Amino acid sequence: MEEIIALKEHMVEEAGNIKTWFKAAAVEDFPENGGACVKYKDLQIAVFNFTRKKEWYACQNLCPHKMQMILSRGMIGTQGEEPKVACPYHKRTFSLKSGECLNAEEHKIATFPVKIEDGYVYIGFSK
Repeated sequence: MEEIIALKEHMVEEAGNIKTWFKAAAVEDFPENGGACVKYKDLQIAVFNFTRKKEWYACQNLCPHKMQMILSRGMIGTQGEEPKVACPYHKRTFSLKSGECLNAEEHKIATFPVKIEDGYVYIGFSK
């Protein structure tokens, strides 16, 4: 529960609320069309290199269904035009843009802005 509270405290609700751009890792450290987990303070953040769409996404690594730190290992794809990640344990799918659960009545996950600069991936946080 503490992880969820901390995630919500660091979420960026609007672009102007970004206080910190965290330098997560080099672009080449992330698999194409897949994800990897990085640590920011005490948080685990899943970062996805959605090569097919030429886009990057970041969200909490914690799946809210069974409280497993696993979303970074999930499969990414789309539902219509919506980019999504599927939890490998429970098959719950979440929007990588809004964090909404797309196939069940699960809680919303935290999502974070991502930018690429000089070959590095940066994640935006409100704290």
